[in-house]
Amino acid sequence: MSDLELKAALLNLCQESLTTRLNSVNKVIEDLQQSLQSETKSSAGDKHETGRAMVQLEREKSGQQLAEIQKTQAVLSKINVENKSTIIGLGSVVFTSVSNYFISISAGELKINNQVFYAISPNTPIGELLMGKKVDDNISFRSNTFVIKTII
Repeated sequence: MSDLELKAALLNLCQESLTTRLNSVNKVIEDLQQSLQSETKSSAGDKHETGRAMVQLEREKSGQQLAEIQKTQAVLSKINVENKSTIIGLGSVVFTSVSNYFISISAGELKINNQVFYAISPNTPIGELLMGKKVDDNISFRSNTFVIKTII
């Protein structure tokens, strides 16, 4: 697999992860909307109002999650898999003596051709340590020291 194909595959897995999260949040919002619309006024007015307030709070929470997903989509859209750099930045694939990283969004563990990569945001603690580094730099993180071997 070429460097370009590897980056494209990692980006695609991140996009799939985000799409799954987006579909889940949209389903919750849809269910909450139906709950609000189907609620009928009962003789226990306070109970009805409390129920509506709880649904409204859940809807606001889901709206915030939706906004976060949209911000994350904007970050992914900035990644150009054709960019090559000797310095770690957004979109870099980083091979170290301990783990492999894809600097993109926090999407967890990704597997490609029996290789494990961790999709991490540049804003995470390890992401902040890696940003701006180059091959042969040493990184110390949580009492572990590792060396950057390759940057794609």
